[in-house]
Amino acid sequence: MLDGEAVRGGLSRDLGFSKADRETHLRRLTVLAKRRIRRGGVAIVAAITPYRNIRGEVRTEIGDLLVVYLNCPLQVCIERDPKGLYRKALAGQIKHFTGLDAPYEPPVRPNIEIRTNEESPEESLARIIRVLEMLNWLPPEAKEGLSDEEAELIRRRLIDLGYL
Repeated sequence: MLDGEAVRGGLSRDLGFSKADRETHLRRLTVLAKRRIRRGGVAIVAAITPYRNIRGEVRTEIGDLLVVYLNCPLQVCIERDPKGLYRKALAGQIKHFTGLDAPYEPPVRPNIEIRTNEESPEESLARIIRVLEMLNWLPPEAKEGLSDEEAELIRRRLIDLGYL
């Protein structure tokens, strides 16, 4: 798991949030992901990728890539705001904030679109797992990394949603 915020705090701490800096940050994440993949691993990259051009560049570099678009109305993001970042951005304390004074270009054809204000995290996870299984990127009913309770919850959700 490559968390964009965590990597930004280390490898990309020299970067701001301008378009050029965001693209550089995502290129660095791509290099890390490619290293993991070359070693036979799986790379899950959780990062804000507001520009279509850099998403296309990443797809070209990685090849097999699953784009999961977390779609949430701006007002809901502002209401949730667990770190107070929207509050700071709206007060002018943070510049180049995606969705406010910096654009977000939604993916044209994401592999999965998750509407975070319309379904639970468990439902979203179940849909992602199902797609990974359909692509044969994950064995059916994979439990690695999940507790038995979590795996059972996901299995029940998959059944409820008609996937199993």
